[in-house]
Amino acid sequence: MPLFAFEGRAPQVSPAAWIAPTATLVGDVRVEAEASVWYGAVLRADFGPIIVRRGANIQDGSVLHGGDDPVTEVGEGATIGHLCVVHGCVIGAEALIGNGATVLDNAVIGSRALVAAGATVPPGLVVPDGMIAVGVPARVAGEVKGRAKEWVDTNPGIYRALARRHASGIRPA
Repeated sequence: MPLFAFEGRAPQVSPAAWIAPTATLVGDVRVEAEASVWYGAVLRADFGPIIVRRGANIQDGSVLHGGDDPVTEVGEGATIGHLCVVHGCVIGAEALIGNGATVLDNAVIGSRALVAAGATVPPGLVVPDGMIAVGVPARVAGEVKGRAKEWVDTNPGIYRALARRHASGIRPA
């Protein structure tokens, strides 16, 4: 896996985390135990730190970039879906950022909240705990329920198990 120090700060990855061999981590990135960073994801912490909390997953092709303030943080058990942009913001525990969504500077996504696929969360928007944000620009549209709640409930465990399978099962072909 490509890990790069930048200006004296190097990524710190728990031995109990899984980083895909094609993911790239640069600078002040911390990845806690049972977290996973998937193929083609880029975490670049040159302006400010990025913290990926225990059991969180950053899926394929997503880009996280640290801002000056606050620390860019992906909460425990949170999911950043495929091809997302997460920039200088805070993602709460077990929140789910849907595929192709963008979350911009100083936004705060609450615990167990969901940002719909393709949504763009504007700078500074707060999505309260357990709520869903939809649209471009995103707006809070109500409580996470039904099928969306099932995804929030099950995705952290599914990705922890899948990361273990990849850690033990991938081989160059």
